[in-house]
Amino acid sequence: MNKRLVLLALAASALATPAIAKDSLGIFNSWGAFRDPDVPRCYAIAESEEITGKAQRKSFATIGFWPNRSIRRQFHVRLSRDRSTNSRVMVSIAGRRFQLTASRRDGWSQDKRMDAAIVAAIRSATSMTVESVGRDGKPIVDAYRLRGAATAIDAASLGCSRLR
Repeated sequence: MNKRLVLLALAASALATPAIAKDSLGIFNSWGAFRDPDVPRCYAIAESEEITGKAQRKSFATIGFWPNRSIRRQFHVRLSRDRSTNSRVMVSIAGRRFQLTASRRDGWSQDKRMDAAIVAAIRSATSMTVESVGRDGKPIVDAYRLRGAATAIDAASLGCSRLR
């Protein structure tokens, strides 16, 4: 198992819940799938492969499932640096661009339709970039490889199909 993905999954899960009770559903190239039956939730996750500038934290992308909340395939990114409050967070996948709803360090799809469009684009592309402007005025560019993403998303979906 890829130790880097496991550590990343633990770090990402610590943001949402204090307990660390994660089950690995599989590692698929640079993507992993995990289940947390205590919440319950499942997610596919990857750490960015490349960043522009000096990172303040690990950046990652997730596609999450929360069966008790009827949330499926919710797209989320953690930026490598804090963004400027007047800058957008844009995701580029295979020539398509999506503007995310954002906080200082995170970005989410604006709605379920955007989640579906982003996940569909991820399934058919080889790479993805997340871009913004940092508080220092310098560009933020976090790049992801997408090989294994579709399988990790499917594993997370199946992993949560039994949780309620």
